[in-house]
Order: sequence, then C-alpha cells, then structure tokens
Amino acid sequence: MPTSSVDPRMRRALTAGIVLTAATVLASCAGAAPAAEPSADSASSAPAAEAGSALDLSGVCPATVVMQQDWQPEAEHGAMYNLVGDDYTVDTDAKTVTGSLVAQGVDTGVDIEVRPGGPNVNFQPVPALMYLDPDILLGAVTTDAAIVASADQPTVAVASQLTWSPQILMWDPESHDGAETIEEATADGAIVVTAGDVIPSLLKSQDLIDDSQVDTSYEGTPQRFVSDPSILQQGFATAEPYIYENEIPEWGKPVGYQLLSEIGWSVYPEPLAVRPEAIEEHGDCLEKLIPIMQQSQLDFLEEPDKGIALILDLVEQYDTGWTYSEGVAKYSVEQQLALGLVEDDRASGVFGAFDPERMQTIVDDFAPFLVDAGSISQSDADAIEVDSLYTNDFLDTAISIQ
Repeated sequence: MPTSSVDPRMRRALTAGIVLTAATVLASCAGAAPAAEPSADSASSAPAAEAGSALDLSGVCPATVVMQQDWQPEAEHGAMYNLVGDDYTVDTDAKTVTGSLVAQGVDTGVDIEVRPGGPNVNFQPVPALMYLDPDILLGAVTTDAAIVASADQPTVAVASQLTWSPQILMWDPESHDGAETIEEATADGAIVVTAGDVIPSLLKSQDLIDDSQVDTSYEGTPQRFVSDPSILQQGFATAEPYIYENEIPEWGKPVGYQLLSEIGWSVYPEPLAVRPEAIEEHGDCLEKLIPIMQQSQLDFLEEPDKGIALILDLVEQYDTGWTYSEGVAKYSVEQQLALGLVEDDRASGVFGAFDPERMQTIVDDFAPFLVDAGSISQSDADAIEVDSLYTNDFLDTAISIQ
C-alpha cells in the first residue's frame, strides 16, 4: 500500500517480462485520450429497486457514490467494479468509471464512481485523497496504512473485503532445495528483496532472517529475480505465481511461495474505510451501502465474468502502461477462494467483520515496525486507539460466505 513503508502495491506493469517505470506510467497518463462515450445504453438495463427497500439508495446516499481504490483496476477490487452498471462511461483523462450502481440485479437509484489509485493519482495514499476530496465516501485503506495516517488523516474501516492479505515471499524451488516455507527458503542465508522495511522487520522479529539478508531495493520488476534465482522476493499470491510461469518467457516455470499472513502479516488488506465525519454525515447511507458491499464481494467471486470484463476494459481505456490479462484476473479469483483469502470473520462468523483481538494484535505488532521504518512517530504510535480504526456497526450479520 503506498501509504506505508511496506509499499506492497508497487505492482507489476509486465508485458513479456518488461516493466514500465513509474515515470513512464505517469508520462503515458499525461497523454491520455478524451473521455469515452458510454459503453452501453445511456440508462441502466437493470430494473429499479423497490422504493424504500434495502437496495434503494436514493434519498439516503449521495447521487454519485464515489469509491477510491489504492491501485490500478484488478480482480482484488472486484466488489467495487461489480456494482458498475452497463450504462457506464469512462473518463480517460481523470481515470474514472461512472455508471448506475446496480446491486443484486437492481438499479439502486444512485450512481457509482470508482477511481483507481497508484500512478493515476501520483501515488498519493488513499487517506490523503479522502481528505483532499470529501466526495470520496469509501476508500480502500489497509490497516497499516490506517495506522500511518491515524494522527492527521484518520479513517474508520467499515467492512473487510479481502480477509487475509495475498502478500507473499516467493522463491525458486530449484535454488532452495525444494523449500516449501519461508523458513526453509531463508535457512541458507538467501537475500530477501522487498520494497520497504516492514516485511524484513517482521521476518527478523521471528528470527527467520538477519540484517545480512535484507535488501529493500525491489522496484516491482522481474529482472532481478530472473537473473538471480537465489533471492526471495515479495509478490502477491493472486498474481505473481501466474505471471512468472505464464507471462514472463524468461522464467516460464512455477515459483515457490508462502503467504505472509501465515507468519504474522495480519493486516486487513484494503478494507473499505470512511473519514470519521462520514459516519454521522452519511450514516443512513452506510446502513444500506455496506451490506451491499459485503454481498457484492461474494457475488463477484461466484460470478466474476462481468466484473472482470469491466476491469479489462478500464485497463485498456486508461492506457497507463499497466497491463493486466484475463488469465491473471481469473487466477486472482481462483486464489482468493482456494487460499482462503476471502472468508468469514473467524471470531463472529460474519463476512466483512473485523475481529477486535486481531485489530489489537495488528496495532501491537505493526506500530513498532512502522516507527522503526520512520513512517510514524513514537508519540503517534502511543496515541493510537484501536477502537477508532474500525467499526462493525454497519454490517449485515446475516451475510456469510458459507
């Protein structure tokens, strides 16, 4: 997430093993084409929600519900894109998509606008964007990012979408004697290449590596890994294993990997969050909207084709240099389910809920890492109140993935 020193969202713009730099991406954004014409009819084909029903958002939500993601369009963000109606239009200058907000087959009576992050917003953190533009109702703010922003730009998480982070360390099994875990792969003193200090801090806290194995020079490219398969490298279980085997001909074989969530990377990845003021200002809207978001994530994973088609269309129309194939998108959906990255909250059994004990553990574990990385001050870390970082009040407790 761009908000913390971890920067795991320094994602790949890979085509046949070639990765564009951030400067190239920004340059391509500057030359984007004018806004596109509507991709379908000027009105949604979905029937209107019954007046006053749980799916009728008119009169309680803003006329356009604005949602901010932290990276380029991808299947991990499917819940948002799955709500965009078939009447959508794309602004290729602003890099936004807007259409009727269609949930569970009905038009909710308001529009939705989804904004991507990363190079599209000059890599600004989502909390900063939410405070620059209060029209943004929901933003994707990972828990460590919320901790970093808590002093000056606080946010309150209102629903988890991915329950566990897809963040991994990956390695070449042949170079590490068939290693199946991070502990086995690092036992020979291998260098661990990351984009920040927090992952190494986690590994060192568990005696999995020492200072001699830390390399924080990762730039999101495959060249280092391909040329030196002795290293371990950060990545995502929802993308890199497929990309390296199928889309990087210089590699073209499986990688070994382990989820960091299995060794203490307990942050909630990209939960939906609001500014604290929005809870009072838009409370009636959130009462209806958050259950819609819970269900949208489950609906997307069950029937992802519509959402994936929109994601791929946006990648093409935004034309930023970011590449994202249908194969990766489908692989992401498969991995989210197969690896249990999306599951009910283990404490309550409710999909999208936050576990108070897990939230406390995240703050206890990650605040010191973020202090050491220089992302927050010790005084700010000491001032964090865990209860202020999240609420389960808007969730529909009957919604479950089971």
